[in-house]
Amino acid sequence: MAEIVEKPKPFSVTAREIAKRFLRNENAVLITVLVALIAAMAAVTKGLVISRANVMNVLLQSAITGVASVGQAFTILTAGIDLSVAGMGLFTSILGASMMTGVLEQNIVGHVVSPYIAMPVMVLVGAGWGALNGSLVSRIGMPALIVTLGMWQVCKGAAFQVSRGHYIIDLPEGLNFFASGRVGGVPVLVIIFIVVAVIGYFVLQHTTFGKSVYAVGGNPVSAWLTGINVKNIRFMVFTISGLLAGLAGVMMTARGMSSSMQTLGGLELNTIAAACVGGVSLAGGKGNIIGVVLGVLIMGIINNGMSVLGATITAQGIVMGTVIITAVAIDYMRRR
Repeated sequence: MAEIVEKPKPFSVTAREIAKRFLRNENAVLITVLVALIAAMAAVTKGLVISRANVMNVLLQSAITGVASVGQAFTILTAGIDLSVAGMGLFTSILGASMMTGVLEQNIVGHVVSPYIAMPVMVLVGAGWGALNGSLVSRIGMPALIVTLGMWQVCKGAAFQVSRGHYIIDLPEGLNFFASGRVGGVPVLVIIFIVVAVIGYFVLQHTTFGKSVYAVGGNPVSAWLTGINVKNIRFMVFTISGLLAGLAGVMMTARGMSSSMQTLGGLELNTIAAACVGGVSLAGGKGNIIGVVLGVLIMGIINNGMSVLGATITAQGIVMGTVIITAVAIDYMRRR
């Protein structure tokens, strides 16, 4: 008797299956919100938000915030928080500008320093501030909120001491490449953000250190019992946050070709908002860098759209605060 063999059905994926797979992704809601937000802002502003010049402006501003947000995400994933990112970024910006300025009365070293020397110094100084935060939090056991809030003020005071409150200008033309230069049509600042985000994603998802970060944020006692050095992990995440805040200071200095006491103002709230909107839980142990990138873009679109519509700084602050509270409330209800 001949055996009947069924032919395998050709592989096909229906629209419903694609939709199910998409919705199962933890970042699906964020992508949907981002697309809807762009469409809504484009309609309200009559297309101004999606003009080429405005899109480029959003990407450049989001790149600076995004770099610092990746560092903020590392600290929040361990159930910490870094309120000093704006102060650290400000100090590195003032310090670097004071080293590179051609106005000798403002130059703290007496001669113009090459950007290729000043920029690494700025990033390392940012990492140093972050390491100081990490030492106080991990070694002494002080609350991250208090430590970083105090460090924010220390950095602002140190920046004022260096600049004496002056607006620092006349920076080397070589610095301008990082602000207006392009590689393959993509702005250098955006490339820097992409590289930082990719490295951050790889570290968190594919290294032992990244898994330790999630473990410490999820349950530090259990992490310690499994052999993870909780103190070292907490020290490292604050150092990373400081390093990336320093890099954000470099990027902002290059973009403005100047520095002042207003540089990177509000960065701490923007990074916290981006991380929370991007799904990083303030309780620690949950979230990813892709979500943070989407959160950065969502916040960038909101801020830019409100600026195009002529909203006041006060109104923008109200919206920013509302977004943070809403994101945290959603996370809290989800955990319950």
